[in-house]
Amino acid sequence: MFTDMDYDLEEDKLGIPTVPGTVCLKKDANNLIGISIGGGAQYCPCLYIVQVFDNTPAALEGTLAAGDEITGVNGKPVKGKTKVEVAKMIQAVQGEATIHYNKLQADPKQGKSLDIVLKKVKHRLVENMSSGTADALGLSRAILCNDGLVKRLEELEKTAELYKGLMEHTKRLLRAFFELSQTHRAFGDVFSVIGVREPQAAASEAFVKFADAHRNIEKYGIQLLKTIKPMLHDLNTYLHKAIPDTKLTIRKYLDVKFEYLSYCLKVKEMDDEEYSSIAMGEPLYRVSTGNYEYRLVLRCRQEAHPCRCLQNTGRTGISSGLWWTGGPANAEESIRSLCDRRLILCRTVFCLIFRK
Repeated sequence: MFTDMDYDLEEDKLGIPTVPGTVCLKKDANNLIGISIGGGAQYCPCLYIVQVFDNTPAALEGTLAAGDEITGVNGKPVKGKTKVEVAKMIQAVQGEATIHYNKLQADPKQGKSLDIVLKKVKHRLVENMSSGTADALGLSRAILCNDGLVKRLEELEKTAELYKGLMEHTKRLLRAFFELSQTHRAFGDVFSVIGVREPQAAASEAFVKFADAHRNIEKYGIQLLKTIKPMLHDLNTYLHKAIPDTKLTIRKYLDVKFEYLSYCLKVKEMDDEEYSSIAMGEPLYRVSTGNYEYRLVLRCRQEAHPCRCLQNTGRTGISSGLWWTGGPANAEESIRSLCDRRLILCRTVFCLIFRK
């Protein structure tokens, strides 16, 4: 427990304001509200929310966020209590729990330090390396998630280049086919003139039939070109609009995910630093003054969550026929499914063209 003698350092809020509030949360079937708690006695004067879990009462209600301080439960103050004691207080409440809090009015830009930027760069580097290379360079810790989307993006780019070349080849082929059709038409005109001038009836009829045959070849050739032209136009739209849009969606998601992983790594490093200092019996200054720096990073990590961030930037992916709900895994699965559908569509269009 904290007493006046136990704790004589003022909270260092880093200039971040807090706003008090109260929220009532109806518990789920497991008697949980969906938050994890950090801080508390005996090293930190504040009890704060470390994480708000997805699809839980706290997440669905939307008031509480990572980094917010918990000041009371059902009207009872929690100052000086441990996080285990506070968790038991919440569990003891049946039905609906009233949480008193101090809302951390944090600006995510304040937490985006140079360290986060460098970690983000490291993730980008490691993502394209093998595990052995990353271990040799001492970067293995940056591999928090082996993301197959990068490989899928490369596959999509290679496929786009392949089909772009095939489309150009098809255009040249169709141009040659059109010129061949015009040649058949010219043959038909020549045979028709010969047939008209031929004095022998049998020969004249034969030349006229030859003329009609060549003209029919030209006619059916033009019909084929008219059938294929819209397909090429659609494929051109697909290659120059749909695929770039998909790649942009993937790049935006990867950019958000790398930033999220950078904050995750930062939280892990700060946790390790805190545990090491406590093990040596020398609590960190930031912990003893409210751990506001750590809480700011927690808030930034929550705001950088891939689904939350993409949702806040105008529902990126709608133009691609893509949107998702749930966690990052669902987002990745949706993007992979989108890539697969577009690759299949591209192959189908080319099969139709060459079948014709």
